[in-house]
Amino acid sequence: MNDANGNLRDSSGAAVRPPIAWALAVIAGLALDWLYPLPFLPAMPAGGLGGIVFLAGLALLIWAAATFRRAGTQVQLSRPTTTIVDEGPYRFTRNPIYIGMFLGLIGLAIAFDSLWLIFLLVPFYLVIRYGVVAREEAYLERKFGDVYLAYKARIRRWL
Repeated sequence: MNDANGNLRDSSGAAVRPPIAWALAVIAGLALDWLYPLPFLPAMPAGGLGGIVFLAGLALLIWAAATFRRAGTQVQLSRPTTTIVDEGPYRFTRNPIYIGMFLGLIGLAIAFDSLWLIFLLVPFYLVIRYGVVAREEAYLERKFGDVYLAYKARIRRWL
C-alpha cells in the first residue's frame, strides 16, 4: 500500500477492520439461529448471564481503547501507531480489544442461547489472528524494532 508519494503507508495493513468482522459474525450467527436454531443451554433463562459476559467484554474493550487514547496513539488500524502501550490491560495481554470482542460474542451466544454464535468464534478468531494480529505484529516490529520485541517477549498475545 503506497500513498501518492510512493512511500509505504504507516499502518498495519489489516485485512479487515475488526469491528466489521465482529458485526458480520454476530449478524451471521443470529441469521443462522433464526433459520435453524441450535440451542446449547439447558432450559433456563440465560439472558442475564449473557448480558454480564457481554458487558465484561465491552468494558475491557473500552478500557483498552481509553488506554490507547491516553497514551496518544490510535485505535483505528488505518492510522499510524505512535507508541507501544504497556499500561492498563496491555500489562496482561497484547490484544485486549480482541479479547473484549470474543467475550462480546460469547455473551451474545449465551444471551440468545445460540450455538451458531459459538461456532462463529472459530472463523472470527482466524480472521483476527491471521488477517489483523499477524499484520499488526509485523508492522509494530518494523516500526518499533527492539522496543516492540521486548514488549512482545514480556506480554502474551492472548490470555
